[in-house]
Amino acid sequence: MTHNPDTPLPPPAERRRLREAASLTQAQLAARLGVSRALVRTWESGRRTPQGGAREAYAALLASLARPGGEPAVTARPEKRMRHLTTASAPAPPGAPERASPPPRRSPRRSPYLSPAQAFDALYAFCAPALVRQAYLLTGRRELARESVERAFQIAWHRWPEVAVDPDPASWVRAAAHDYALSPWHRFRPRYRDPEPPPASAADRALLDALLALPPPHRRTLVLYDGVGLDLPETAAETEASTPAAANRLLRAREAVAARLPALADPAELHRRLAQMASAERLRAAKPPAVRMDGERRARFWTRAAIAFTVALIGAISLTLYTAPTRYEPPVPPGATVGGVPPKAAPGPLSAAELSLRARLRSQTAHGPERLLPEPR
Repeated sequence: MTHNPDTPLPPPAERRRLREAASLTQAQLAARLGVSRALVRTWESGRRTPQGGAREAYAALLASLARPGGEPAVTARPEKRMRHLTTASAPAPPGAPERASPPPRRSPRRSPYLSPAQAFDALYAFCAPALVRQAYLLTGRRELARESVERAFQIAWHRWPEVAVDPDPASWVRAAAHDYALSPWHRFRPRYRDPEPPPASAADRALLDALLALPPPHRRTLVLYDGVGLDLPETAAETEASTPAAANRLLRAREAVAARLPALADPAELHRRLAQMASAERLRAAKPPAVRMDGERRARFWTRAAIAFTVALIGAISLTLYTAPTRYEPPVPPGATVGGVPPKAAPGPLSAAELSLRARLRSQTAHGPERLLPEPR
């Protein structure tokens, strides 16, 4: 049996999305293919490409994972093209009339590169559904989970030149969404003060209560390792902790969950229950254009608010400089009491001496020297 070296495979990011959508860990996928987990990790990161029989088995498995979810298989279009070429090139049976080959169709020339909006929409369609479920496991709130994912993608769109060149943009957005979901400031918001309705299943309610009882770092480590399927170094890097600290958090989180739910002491069973509880909730994310427009609207609002605040500050400073005095004015000293000054006498009748003095002054004024008058010539 010969193997086709050109068996089409989806991009590395799509391979990982299909595995996570099927709630499979890298170890489980490697066990199905008969390879090591490290090899599957290199396939999903794009560092290596499967060859030979492993490539065909990997492509067939990914195609089977894509069908049950209702999404078209990535290899459907190349296979259809191969069948068309095989049928057209097959020799006609003896005695059959020759058929003229149909003229080749000219497909419109498309650019091999995506625009920033198209790349953002593809990343959102790839990551948003899984991120909403992860945020729900971290917070236990459906509305907060959707808001966390939308805010993370709005930040990513605002910083798209940085995110677009990141080796793993999905991890970048996931870290932003988890940080926003676990922010302690949400408890002061009025819309998140009242609890949301719990899950319908009693088992899901018990598991969600066990998760929410964990400290946020332990809860995030458990969801990333046992829920998402990251390895320990990747979990430690995403939670900004050392590998021993992440391992310690994971062990303590598992012990706390197993103490409340002994049936989930097995990590494989815990992974299955986490995926089942997250998939049971109806958690729908917004459309990519709406998220981009909302992010741009938010950016415009804060930009205009910053400009208005700056203008108001400049106006206040200008008014202060205009009304301020241009020379130094010493402050008025406080009043002081001066001693030795006789008090002013109140008005009243004159004494005899004062009356005599007044009479003498009047008489002298009336009989003073004669005035000098000019004489006419």
